[in-house]
Amino acid sequence: MLIGNAVRRAKSFKKKKRKGETEKDKPEIRSITITYSDSQDWRLREGYIEVRTHRGWNRIGYRNNKHLHRYLYNNWKPSSELRLKLTDGKILVYLTLVREFEISYNPDNAVAVDINENNVTLALFIDRRLHETYRIETSIGRIVIAYSEKRRRITSDRSTRDRVARKALRRLRERERKGDIIYKTARIIEEIAKKYDATLVVGNTHRGKDRMASNANKKSLRHRIHQWCASKLVEILNNKPLYVVEESEAYSSSRDPFSGKPIKRYTPSVIRIALRGGRRVKVIKIQMRLARLSNGLAMDRDVIGAINIGLKYLSSDGRGVAFPSTEPHAAGLDSHL
Repeated sequence: MLIGNAVRRAKSFKKKKRKGETEKDKPEIRSITITYSDSQDWRLREGYIEVRTHRGWNRIGYRNNKHLHRYLYNNWKPSSELRLKLTDGKILVYLTLVREFEISYNPDNAVAVDINENNVTLALFIDRRLHETYRIETSIGRIVIAYSEKRRRITSDRSTRDRVARKALRRLRERERKGDIIYKTARIIEEIAKKYDATLVVGNTHRGKDRMASNANKKSLRHRIHQWCASKLVEILNNKPLYVVEESEAYSSSRDPFSGKPIKRYTPSVIRIALRGGRRVKVIKIQMRLARLSNGLAMDRDVIGAINIGLKYLSSDGRGVAFPSTEPHAAGLDSHL
C-alpha cells in the first residue's frame, strides 16, 4: 500500500516537473494516505471499521453518520477500495459506495452538454433532430476570481500559518459554494435527460483542461482553469442513473453546425437582466459571443459548441451537420458535409 502511494506521488511530481509547475528537486510529503484496494483487508461494521495491519485487525470508530446510513439503507454498497488519510491527529476515512441501476435510453435522443467557465449550455436532440437549447448560468469563473482576490487581501501582510489568516481563510467556504452550484446544475441536467429518455453527451473535459492549463502563461489563468470544476460536474453526472458518453470537443465551437464550414469571427455582446428578490434588485450580466451562420441565424459560441458535440455523437462518422427544417426550433441531421 505504501509502495503504491509513493509511486503515485513520484509520477505526479515527475509530470509537474516536466511541465515546469514546480521548482523543487524532490517531492514533499505533507499528508499520508493509506489505500486498501481489496475488501478482504477491511470490513465496515456498525459504528466502526476494521482494517488489517501487521499487528492483526484494528478498529477505527466513527461518529454516527446519517448521510452514510441513508446510502447504506438504500441499496448502496461499499466498493473494494478504502482510503485512510492521517491529518492533525485524526483519521479521515474515504468510502466509495456503488449501486446497480437499470438505465434505459433512446439512442436517437441526446442531451449534449458544453461546460464553460461561467455557464453550462445544453442542446436537446429528439429523434436525431435539434429540438431546443438551454443555458444555465453558473458564474463559477467570476466566483473563482472573487475568492482569489479575497485570499490575496487576507495573505498580503500575513503568512498562511498565521492564526488570524487561517481563521479568515476557513470562513471563505469557496468549495461549499461551488459544490452547491455544481450539484444543482447536475440535477437540472438529470431532469431534462430523464424527461426525454435521452443519452447524455459531454465533452472530454480532462483532456481539454490539461491542454488549456499547459498553454496558459499567467499563474492566475492556470488557477482559474484548475478551479473550473468541469471535471467535478462530469464525475457527478457519471454517478447518476444516466447513459453518459464522452465526445471530443475539438473544433466544436469553430464550425457552423448547419453547413460544416469554419466560422470566421465572433462578435461580443452583453445582455443584462434585472432580478428582484425581496427588497433588492440584482442585475445579472450575461456575456455572449455571437456569429452569423450560413442560414442567417445568429448563435452564441457556447450554443454552437453544444450542438456540434451532440452531432458528433449522433452522426456515424463524427462529422454531423444540422439542417434547418420547416418546424420551429428544429433541425434535421445529416452525416455528410
